[in-house]
Amino acid sequence: MTVQTRASDTRGAASTYSSKQEGSGGLWDSVKKAAVVIGSGILFLAAFGNSLTWHLQRFWGASGDFWQDQWTKLHVTYEGHHTTLFYLGTMLVPTLAFWVTNALLLLVDTTGKPSFITRYRIQVDKNNPVDTGKLRHAMKTVLFNQFFISGPMVVAAYYLMTLRGDPCSPELPTFHRALMELAFFSLVEEVIFYYSHRLFHHPSLYKRFHKQHHEWTAPIGVVSIYAHPLEHFIANMLPVALGPVVLGSHLTTTCMWYCLALVSTTISHCGYHLPFLPSPEFHDFHHLRFNQCFGVFGVLDRLHGTDTKFRQTKQYERHSLLTSLTPLNESIPDPPKKGQ
Repeated sequence: MTVQTRASDTRGAASTYSSKQEGSGGLWDSVKKAAVVIGSGILFLAAFGNSLTWHLQRFWGASGDFWQDQWTKLHVTYEGHHTTLFYLGTMLVPTLAFWVTNALLLLVDTTGKPSFITRYRIQVDKNNPVDTGKLRHAMKTVLFNQFFISGPMVVAAYYLMTLRGDPCSPELPTFHRALMELAFFSLVEEVIFYYSHRLFHHPSLYKRFHKQHHEWTAPIGVVSIYAHPLEHFIANMLPVALGPVVLGSHLTTTCMWYCLALVSTTISHCGYHLPFLPSPEFHDFHHLRFNQCFGVFGVLDRLHGTDTKFRQTKQYERHSLLTSLTPLNESIPDPPKKGQ
């Protein structure tokens, strides 16, 4: 009996060890796949970027001259004050883009009107209207993060970028250069945000830091940067700020990227799947289920298998650009609940 028991224990230990190996191998395999996909993307951009963007830049043509003229006037106005110009472009303009977008959304969130907007709400029974006390608390945190975390990081970014040259140089980057830089920024954001975000979901970090952001199981736009200051620094700001610093990008490209990032994350959290705007279903599902959909574009989620449950849902079927005025929760309704 003892021998049989020991043999059974040995087989069990071997089975457990084998399972751990398979799990480790699965993770390592996902990392290798991610490297292959990302590397292939870089090679693709290098191989086909020149011919594609050359045609786009020809189309840009006179418009490019127009923007160069506007930049030259601004550059002359702030001659000798490039630091001020940089902060206006990387702090003031993106902050205005964030708050103007969110002011429009907050009108709907706090009043529950107009109905032609609220009918596009993803989680139909939530935030109708939003809890004002909870909203005030969130906005205080958002303002703190913007002034005391984002602000100093942008100052540090400026001094790091000046080591590469003048980010406010008189010549605008070519259309080709700006497009390639934006593609690089997106790639950096996807990688750093996915892994840092997933790290904050580790049990040892989640309760102390990331749980604050997940207080909103049905998010609204303004809570896109409602987070613990450490998380805001590592998972929100670093993925966005690192790309321009690495490339020593021009102020105009950096400003455009910051605005795109802030408006994009606002849409991802807004709670409405509006016509002709990017689908927020992916990140909304993350707030609903917590352990799915960690990334921005979903590339690394697919490679690591962290979107498997999402792909089995109606939300996944709705995760596309809405090109009609019919809400997707009407054209792709949820299955009837038991007992109905």
